[in-house]
Amino acid sequence: MTWSIVARDPESGAFGVAVATRFFAVGALCIHAAGGAGALATQALINPTYGPRGLRLLREGVPAQTVVDVLTGSDDGRATRQLHVQDAAGRIAVFTGADCVSWCGHAVHRGFSVAGNMLAAPKVIAETAREYESKAKLGFARRLISALKAGEAAGGDKRGRQSAALVIHTSEEYPALDLRVDDHADPLAELARLEEVSRERFVHFARFFATQASPAGVYDRAMIEAGIASATAKDAR
Repeated sequence: MTWSIVARDPESGAFGVAVATRFFAVGALCIHAAGGAGALATQALINPTYGPRGLRLLREGVPAQTVVDVLTGSDDGRATRQLHVQDAAGRIAVFTGADCVSWCGHAVHRGFSVAGNMLAAPKVIAETAREYESKAKLGFARRLISALKAGEAAGGDKRGRQSAALVIHTSEEYPALDLRVDDHADPLAELARLEEVSRERFVHFARFFATQASPAGVYDRAMIEAGIASATAKDAR
């Protein structure tokens, strides 16, 4: 009932996952990432335990294929599940259960994977991948959203559309960007709008957050405002 892309930005090393579906609040349980550890998407007849369990394994340095084997191997309902994982070393593993609703399938490319089920046609996966590869000059978040839009143009979820989500993690335990559209007539368009709004102020403000390397971050309001003003002026040029 869903298709998604799990990727790592070659420039920043950030992990990102984006997803769209004809189902309510897909971002709540389907997409997961952890800074410096990896990312995954769990879908089809979802097993919600795959997300937190998978991230725990990735944080422990468990390879992607082993993560998939452990999660599906302990699940009697594995034939109805779909899962794709990328670990900190860039290794990718994908599982599409034999009982996932057609069309279902996945594709693994250099640096990313795409998987989906209950799709209009195989070209949904192919077009998502093609668009992602062709938009390397876009910012990471926009690149992920553009890829899903191409998949939607190729037919997307054969039942229609309802929700979409995007999460990006860099080196911190908290997300660099976490956007959800839980119920909308055109969720990918709304997701793209939210991402654009995030670049007006939020992403510049986030550069001053506390981090592992700087536990207090920057908390001088004047310095923060000056930094935001400078960054937004630069983006406008």
